[in-house]
Amino acid sequence: MKPIINPLIHGYLDYFTVAVFLLAPSLFGLDGAAGILAYALAIIHLAMTLVTDFPLSIAKLVPFRIHGWVERIVGPVLLLTPFLFGFEGAARFFYFLIGATIIVVGLLTDYEATS
Repeated sequence: MKPIINPLIHGYLDYFTVAVFLLAPSLFGLDGAAGILAYALAIIHLAMTLVTDFPLSIAKLVPFRIHGWVERIVGPVLLLTPFLFGFEGAARFFYFLIGATIIVVGLLTDYEATS
């Protein structure tokens, strides 16, 4: 599959993902560990986005290629999260959905592009 998402678009998608993590506890009724994890992932994803060497970041410290490898790990881990933490219902659905979305975006992104 040929990558169709360039670094600029990926940056916008990353900020959107941060917003989704921040809104997930309210939108999906995530409480307890599921909600806390969503907020933590919002902070972590924002930090990674802000320091990646691509458009829309503020400090170009992490190569975009490495950002891609992190997402190649995070997507599948998010798919496993409901099993690791015993999430059911909406929490299980959310973590499956966000994990699958990160995997698809990763497959469609050109991590070798420079801008």
